[in-house]
Amino acid sequence: MPSLHTSDKQVADILDHERKRQAHGMELIPSENYASQAVMEATGSIFTNKYSEGYPGKRYYGGQEYVDQVEQLAIDRAKKLFNVDHVNVQPYSGSPANTAVYFGLLEYGDTIMGLKLDHGGHITHGLPISFSGKSFECTGYEVDKETGMLNMDAIRELALKTKPKLIIAGYTAYPRKIDWKAFKEIADEVGAITMADIAHIAGLIAGEAHKSPVPYFDVITTTTHKTLRGPRGAMIMCKKKFAKSIDRAVFPGLQGGPHDNTTAAKAVAFGEALQPSFKEYAHQVVKNAHTLAERLLEHGFNLVSGGTDNHLILADLTNKDIPGKVAQEALDKAGITLNKNTVPFDPRSPFDPSGIRMGTPAITTRGMKEPEMKQVADFINDALNNHTDDDYLANIKNKVKDLCSNFPVPGIDN
Repeated sequence: MPSLHTSDKQVADILDHERKRQAHGMELIPSENYASQAVMEATGSIFTNKYSEGYPGKRYYGGQEYVDQVEQLAIDRAKKLFNVDHVNVQPYSGSPANTAVYFGLLEYGDTIMGLKLDHGGHITHGLPISFSGKSFECTGYEVDKETGMLNMDAIRELALKTKPKLIIAGYTAYPRKIDWKAFKEIADEVGAITMADIAHIAGLIAGEAHKSPVPYFDVITTTTHKTLRGPRGAMIMCKKKFAKSIDRAVFPGLQGGPHDNTTAAKAVAFGEALQPSFKEYAHQVVKNAHTLAERLLEHGFNLVSGGTDNHLILADLTNKDIPGKVAQEALDKAGITLNKNTVPFDPRSPFDPSGIRMGTPAITTRGMKEPEMKQVADFINDALNNHTDDDYLANIKNKVKDLCSNFPVPGIDN
């Protein structure tokens, strides 16, 4: 970054420190990943300079011939990647994408049914203090208290009782596969629209490591980073009959000009995800998560639902007598980044919950496989068993750095 170092050394220095943190530490937050050098170059490209309200071929400003090309390329690649009828690549991020679906397909006050936040759902799925909770009648389903998994009979019973206009499947802290067909059957029974929020598992679906909701669901939203390894952004996919309503909701309903530099980076990321190597990556993410979970179980960790089918693991630390916030802070000192997280039926506050959430997308991008997952679990166990000993944690941090040095982050020199 020679120009940045010359023009604004203060910002450049901050970025250098972050580069070192990412290179030397272990990223286990399941919603984070590493974009390729090509994706980052597109994100920082000259499309930053352009305004392009509207859609390809229907813009409000001039000079759009190349913007139209790159947006259409992103759309075409996404259609091929997910085998969908219609794609809107303009949403700025996941929450605006979900909001656009509600804005386009519902009336204020309609009933939405989604998984409760503290059971693994998202704030936009009906949290009372969010836009979704304030604008719609929201009813939340839960995971089963004994198994930690979705109970489709209970979900059906709630749907029959509340008659939602929209049913949401797809979560932020649920470690198991989703039965898309079962949700569709419930939705058909009550006359509801189906929305899949696949922000966390889009890469697993694109890489054919998980089944797709496309054959069953009406609308699908996703971020374009996380397991998809693209830029920070989102998109909405839907059946043809919802296309016009979705596009109008995004623009001019909720957004102005799209971020064309991000659109270009999305096109790059979708192109990368269409390569055979991406399928290998997606399957390895799942293998790594399974191995990490098995090793944690060997160390006596209480994992919600008993393990994982996807990229993430949710651990209840009650039996370890360590609150999630304390665990997160101790692991930060050990060079391991994850997040404190509520667990289903958590008696503690969301700001000081009982659990931690971790995942394998980023470390799999670095090239780590099953043997390294066992080391990662050992590091976590050792750190939490010695969470009050800063010297011990510093020693683990050095071991983490040594391991990470063998697996460079794409686009970052160790």
